[in-house]
Amino acid sequence: MLVDSHCHLDLVDPTLTQTDALLEDAALVGVGHFLSVCVSLENAPVVRGIAARYPQVSASVGVHPNHLEGDEPTVAQLAELASDPLIVALGETGLDYHYGPDYVALQQERLRTHIRAAREVGKPLIVHMRDATEDMLRILTEERAHEVAGVMHCFTGDWMTAQRALELGFYISFSGIVTFKSADAIREAACLVPAERLLVETDAPYLAPVPYRGKQNQPAYVRQVADYVADLRDMEQDELDALVGRNFFELFPVIQRTS
Repeated sequence: MLVDSHCHLDLVDPTLTQTDALLEDAALVGVGHFLSVCVSLENAPVVRGIAARYPQVSASVGVHPNHLEGDEPTVAQLAELASDPLIVALGETGLDYHYGPDYVALQQERLRTHIRAAREVGKPLIVHMRDATEDMLRILTEERAHEVAGVMHCFTGDWMTAQRALELGFYISFSGIVTFKSADAIREAACLVPAERLLVETDAPYLAPVPYRGKQNQPAYVRQVADYVADLRDMEQDELDALVGRNFFELFPVIQRTS
């Protein structure tokens, strides 16, 4: 089963009127499960509601590092929300220094809060890392993130960075960026990541793969990402699909497979 290990269904379809069609389109190309990822406490009920409605969708809870509105989450608050059986992970959390240093301290403390909550409930992390490699790996180590591990989503680093994340027990997930012309270092990592730690994703509605680059991304386009990675690794399509599906359900064991 091919899985979209990271998408934002509520952002692809804010009105929630086209979700049936989005999931059906993805099913037609072999995508059988979806992890719809939360980016704020405000949208957490919507994300959970989608998972409650569709057995092939799972949900997370967390506050994105670039989200600056609303209340700051606490360990107790996140742990309570994550104790829900429909919530399979903490995140999307992480560090993103791309837009400058103004909120570095806030992001770092928020990341620590998510790791502590994940350790409290025993569920993995969904980690966003952009222009913050050293601080990210340091904090993951200091907070013992290896006890729950998780996934480095939308991986944009090189093979050396991937190795360091793997040593902490993390899986590495590749998005449509791997198909971009400028992504040589990411492609090298996609070739070298051990098979048992490999995932693919869309990050929909963002980062549509070639040939849809520049358009709104959707879960069905994980097919293009998976096929591209399969070619890089000299694998058959069904072999790659089965591999990433197996890895996904091993990382998130609380999920009940729907097929």
